[in-house]
Amino acid sequence: MPRRERNRFVKRGEILELKIEDYAFGGKGIARIHNDEGSFVLFVPNTLPGQKVSARVVKSKKSYAECKLIDILEMSEDEVALKYQEIPGAPYIQLPIDKQHNYKYTSTMDLFKKIGKVPNIEDYFDEFVTSPNLFHYRNKMEYSFSAIGYDRENKTDVDEFTLGFKRRGTWWIGENLDNDSGIFDEELESQLREIRNYCEKTGLPPWHAPKREGFFRYLVIRKSFKTNELLFNLVTTSHGLDNFNLNKFAEYLVSLFGNRVAGFLHTINDEQGDRTIATNGSIELIYGKDKIVEELLGLNFEISMKSFFQTNPKSAEKLYSKVVDYALENKEAVDNSIVLDLFCGTGTIGQIIASKSSNAKIVGVDIVASAIEDAKKNALRNNIEGVDFYAADVGKFLFTHPQYKNKIRTIILDPARSGIAPKTLKKIINLNAERMVYVSCNPATQARDTETIMNAGFKLKKISLVDQFPHTAHIETVVLFEK
Repeated sequence: MPRRERNRFVKRGEILELKIEDYAFGGKGIARIHNDEGSFVLFVPNTLPGQKVSARVVKSKKSYAECKLIDILEMSEDEVALKYQEIPGAPYIQLPIDKQHNYKYTSTMDLFKKIGKVPNIEDYFDEFVTSPNLFHYRNKMEYSFSAIGYDRENKTDVDEFTLGFKRRGTWWIGENLDNDSGIFDEELESQLREIRNYCEKTGLPPWHAPKREGFFRYLVIRKSFKTNELLFNLVTTSHGLDNFNLNKFAEYLVSLFGNRVAGFLHTINDEQGDRTIATNGSIELIYGKDKIVEELLGLNFEISMKSFFQTNPKSAEKLYSKVVDYALENKEAVDNSIVLDLFCGTGTIGQIIASKSSNAKIVGVDIVASAIEDAKKNALRNNIEGVDFYAADVGKFLFTHPQYKNKIRTIILDPARSGIAPKTLKKIINLNAERMVYVSCNPATQARDTETIMNAGFKLKKISLVDQFPHTAHIETVVLFEK
């Protein structure tokens, strides 16, 4: 067996100082090493052209390497200083929004050319839908407790009680959030330091990731833009719980935020895995209520801690409006026919279409049973008729519900980031619908599926981009296909 040729440029684990020269889809900055042997490409996520960065090589191939960002050493000349505290979850907050949009548009169009085999994709471009709120747009945030902090001056980790976010490029170091990040709720984040001080004074330890021990793990908060209420979930281990008064902590939150506190829940998570909701853990309501209500396009949705719900609801309204516009563009094709809403989640899109087309029958399908239960409750709450929801595997749905066969004229697809499994996509195509509206939070997998859909006789008619997450590399796409 021939030996694999070794990379002569970089080694795995090596830390490099790099100048970012270009931008690729998904927020990957491109750096290059030039020497007598040629030019070598390195990809560094969450970076911008013009930045000088410190990065660790995590994967080294013959022709390129993938790196993990450690630090921004020099800003790009395009960036502007802001009053917000920098956090890993908003790497482009200092880049003017029009430049962010330009990077997202160009890199997404390139994907559809290269992966989707649509060389003239710009001819089908409809609209770049911007987020109504550029700052403070999120309705959920997870803050981590950590027993290991970071000394920026000496560039080393230190023993410290922290509450904020994991330091960029690490899983064991936390960094305090002391000020508003510009992404979530300004009042909440301005008071997070006080919550940290309260917890630290109890004498109970925060989570120590390498040792996998401690008491405080996460503080998860949901916000309703409709009511301005906050729903809190404190995640701890059970070790030390007898020494922590949950009711007093609830009272403390109310003293900080008053009637904005809709409810306070406590979750026990003794698992070693790094997640907020434990597989075998318990969640208990300590104060108030366990749900908040959010409004989208005039419809109300109850949201619990475990519910999936769009993170930027104001932008989600624009996203769903675009999906509905595409689905109802040929209203005659929808009226008196069945619209199949696949991967429907809590049924938001289907309910909105049903509220705008009284003659259409909407059938929502999702494999997550709890999401379907929420969808049914929301439809009842909103007095939406003409909607049926089923907890079923999308690929097998018609075998168990043959009554819908050959009656579906419009299909709405909103899959997870991984896209649609090839076998499932083939079954969807074989439903012989006349049109498909494909929503994606990962245009790379959508571009891959686009080639399959077009080879099956569909024409790409329109594509829009929706900026759900300003200051990040994420972009959502909505594509209309017609036979």
